[in-house]
Order: sequence, then structure tokens, then C-alpha cells
Amino acid sequence: MMKRCLMLSLFFAGLLAVQAAPKDSLAQAGSKKYILVIHGGAGTILKSQMTPEKEAAYRAGLQRALDAGNTVLKNGGKAIDAVQAAIQVMEDDPHFNAGKGSVFTNEGKNEMDAAIMDGKTLKAGSVAGVTVVRNPITAARAVMDKSEHVLLAGRGAEKFAAQNGCTIVDASYFYTEDRWQGLQKARALDSEKSRLDHDSAHAFLKQPGNRDYKYGTVGAVALDMEGNLAAATSTGGMTNKKFGRVGDAPLIGAGTYANNNTCAISCTGWGEFYIRLVMAKSISDRMELAHQTLQQASDEMIMRQLPALGGDGGMIAVDKDGNFVMTFNTAGMYRGFVKSTGETGIEIYQP
Repeated sequence: MMKRCLMLSLFFAGLLAVQAAPKDSLAQAGSKKYILVIHGGAGTILKSQMTPEKEAAYRAGLQRALDAGNTVLKNGGKAIDAVQAAIQVMEDDPHFNAGKGSVFTNEGKNEMDAAIMDGKTLKAGSVAGVTVVRNPITAARAVMDKSEHVLLAGRGAEKFAAQNGCTIVDASYFYTEDRWQGLQKARALDSEKSRLDHDSAHAFLKQPGNRDYKYGTVGAVALDMEGNLAAATSTGGMTNKKFGRVGDAPLIGAGTYANNNTCAISCTGWGEFYIRLVMAKSISDRMELAHQTLQQASDEMIMRQLPALGGDGGMIAVDKDGNFVMTFNTAGMYRGFVKSTGETGIEIYQP
């Protein structure tokens, strides 16, 4: 009888403990869910202008990036490692404007930017204007992990990267014929514009300075099994950019942000407007302070406030509960996701 009473007492004590436990901790302990979302840039991406071979190449590149990040997450790895793994794949793929596929500046150089952020600790690292780091995202990670700083630029960033194990290559590694021809076309348009009072040749572009007709930034966001968020972004910037121009990608809170209390975000678009709107942090703040959902906050910023100022582009994000968005106001955005449930998808054009 005493043994039965003891067993009942232990049962009810356990039941009370479960009832008293915070709901969030129960969900985190039991679900072990994860999700990875990536993008490869947004802009005037039309199926009518895409060859089957080129579309297949983009889809294959996105799939390789998803596979790399998913391998980390499904084995219980950290979100911060998953987003870095996904970004590195896209940096090595010449189809994307990051790493090997970076566009050229007006001076005929490749100047790359990257950022990474850990939503658990709010630690972040970024680099801007690097020219010889094979994978700029690895340099950003080194800044986050091995320095007391957040953003390093130019030669200083390259020296730091070299001293901390990042692969350094000759600048010629980043050359691709397609990007080089893109620069020549941009220079020709600049020359023509200097002779005319107007520039009807590309007046239809929302951003005359963007000769690519798209924003080629790559990005990744993730939620891991431990409930931690992370975000990473990498870009070659804008074709024909001048004067050391830096966009939103390496600026924490503008193009990249992660906070376990809200969400992880990576943006792609007309960087100057993303900086002015402090885009990523504004979405997080709307969730935290105005209690908006991720969808509501992203729609407000990307679909309303950004175009109201004259900018365009998109973003990807995942919140602390595993909800995700891939929001853009352009004709297309290279994008994909994979969940712990096995659900996955890759898209390019408007739905």
C-alpha cells in the first residue's frame, strides 16, 4: 500500500512540474525542429528572359546551398554554422553576385562585403571592401569570433582575415567573363549619359546605377534544434560602383540581423534605402515592440515603406517559432527553404 502511495505521489509531482514549466521550454525540448531559408538575390528576374540551362544552374546552386546548411542542422549543429555553410556554397558559385561571381567596380576590381550574426548572443561580425578573401563570410565569422570588433574594412580586414586562417587568393580568382562584360556595358551607358541631358537607354530602371537589373546579394537565415537563430549575408555589391561604395549587407541592423527574441533576417535590394530604413532591425523592432507577426512586419517594410521611398528588393527571415517569410517587391527573387520535417522548396519568380 505504501509503495502504491509513493508511486502516485511521484506521478502527481511530475504532472505538476510539467504544468508549471514554461510553454516555450517545453516546445523547445520536445520539438527539435529546425529550418533554413536562403536567397540568391532579387530584381527583374523574368522567366521570359531565362534560358532553361541558366534556370537549371541557379536552381542547382540554391539546392547545393540548402544541402550544405541542412547537413549541419539535421546533425544537431548550430544555426550560425548552417548559415555560414550555405553562404560559402553560393560564394563559390559564379552565378551569384558574391565571392567568385562578384561584379566589378568602376575601376575593374571586385570589392566584396559580408556579415554574420548570432541571435543567441547578439555577437556579429562583418567585412567591407575585401578583394582577396576567397570566402568573405569566413572573414566576417572571424571578426565575430576572434576580435572585439564588429566591422572591418579594406586592407585591414584582409590582413586580419589572413592572420586568422581565411583562404587568401589572387584577385584574378574572382574574374568571370560575364561580370566583366557587364562592367563594359555599364561603362558604355555612363559614357552615353555624360553626352546627353537624359538617359532614355535605361530610364525604365528603378535604380540607374544598378546595371545588373537585379540585386545579386546572397543570404541565409536559420533556426536550429536548440531554438537559436542566425543570419548571414554576402555580396559583390553593385556593378560599376565607385568611391568605395558599401551597401546594406555588412551593416548590422540594415541588411543583416538576428535576435532570439524575434527573428533572423537577410536582405537583398537597393542598399541605400535599406540603410536609411534600418530595414532588418526595424522588422525585429516591430515584432518585439508593436507585437506584429513576422509576416506583418516584413510586409510593412518591404511592400510599403521601401517602395514608398523609391527603393525595391526583398528579404528572407525566420522567427523564433519557426515561421518564415520570403518577401520581395520585384519581379523575382532566387530563394529556397528546407525544414526538419523534410519539406523543402526552391523558387525564382513571383508566385
